[in-house]
Amino acid sequence: MTKIDVLRRYLLPCITPPSNQTTTTVPSSSSTKKRLSTSLRDDIQDSVSSSVSSSEATSNSTAASDYLSPVTALAPQRPSKTMVIGTIFGRRKGHVWFCVQHDRLSVKPILLLELSIATNQLVHEMGSGLVRVALECPTRPELTSCLLRSVPVWTMFCNGRKLGFAVRRGANEETRLMLKKLESMTVGAGVLPSGSGSGESDLEEVMYMRANYEHVVGSSDSESFHLINPDANSAQELSIFLLRTSA
Repeated sequence: MTKIDVLRRYLLPCITPPSNQTTTTVPSSSSTKKRLSTSLRDDIQDSVSSSVSSSEATSNSTAASDYLSPVTALAPQRPSKTMVIGTIFGRRKGHVWFCVQHDRLSVKPILLLELSIATNQLVHEMGSGLVRVALECPTRPELTSCLLRSVPVWTMFCNGRKLGFAVRRGANEETRLMLKKLESMTVGAGVLPSGSGSGESDLEEVMYMRANYEHVVGSSDSESFHLINPDANSAQELSIFLLRTSA
């Protein structure tokens, strides 16, 4: 080996800088990798926990819906309420009639009942301020499937006392003429002359009381009509109930 080769062998390492960059970068890369792996493990844990919480929420909502669904199915039907026009009329010494119309211009009533109570007796009952008329019919096989307002005959109670019967009627020509005379009126009371010319004015005059009623349908076996008193200071209450009872 020549002197030049010896000098190259021993002097070149001193002149050239030591190449230990790989040694310095390896720890940094390893530490970086360690930090990256740690962050990835946190993300995985968070995603797992979020998926678990979402699955628990889904299962809880499903369980809640399964628990509430029978309660909803067993909830009673809410009664429906509508506004109708009701007219109570009758001759002074005759029976009372109760007529229900959708509106004041309709001459075909949805319900027309002849009550066995006399007109002067109803006036006396109304003097107490509270009148409740209950019309009951037994649940017979031939009346089970028909509409409640289509029942032909009812047992009548007025303020807890049995007062005979009530019969469903169809509107005749006299009733339609009377409703025609009252179509311009929504609320009011008075006397309508018959105009028959018989001379028996006391028997022929028709007393009437017309007002808005709240029609409540509780079920297929119960309906009611409640007088809406326009006078807030008056204590007058009038309600008519239709009930289909068990025999």
